[in-house]
Amino acid sequence: MRKLSMSELNRLSSGEYQQAAKMPVVVVLDNIRSLLNIGSFFRTADAFRIEAIYLCGITACPPHREIQKTALGATENVAWEYFATTTEALKKLREMKYFIASIEQTTESIQLNNAELKIPMAFIFGNEVDGVSDEIIQLSDKVIEIPQFGTKHSLNVAVCGGIVLWQCFLNFKSILSEHQGD
Repeated sequence: MRKLSMSELNRLSSGEYQQAAKMPVVVVLDNIRSLLNIGSFFRTADAFRIEAIYLCGITACPPHREIQKTALGATENVAWEYFATTTEALKKLREMKYFIASIEQTTESIQLNNAELKIPMAFIFGNEVDGVSDEIIQLSDKVIEIPQFGTKHSLNVAVCGGIVLWQCFLNFKSILSEHQGD
């Protein structure tokens, strides 16, 4: 066994990425304060070829040196848009007929492994301290939580993004497979 070389990974060029089919998923970042978390979302969004990231409120926008540390160039490929409020982003998503799910723990949240994921779909990820705001939860079609079995009450928000987008990929990979040779 040996590690694959960069050329053996068969990754898309930036131009090919722009032309490739995208998973009809939008990630909405609701007041994310850490630039490293924002960069991680871009890198994960690139990996799973999602449609776009919506940056809302205090969430910083590229280009930024701290975002780039974890994005590693993904900000050049992944479409993004800034909104002064998350409510504005959700209004646009509603107009485009997206099903909207907050990733949060509530009295009515559904575990990710039991959640029906629909396309097109938007996932809202909240602030590292306060999570998704109550106002935004009320504007969501569904609330999904990631099952956890340890002592901590939550996962890092960028880790949550990776888990949720992986589940989307498992559900919707046929959309991408024609362009990846799967």
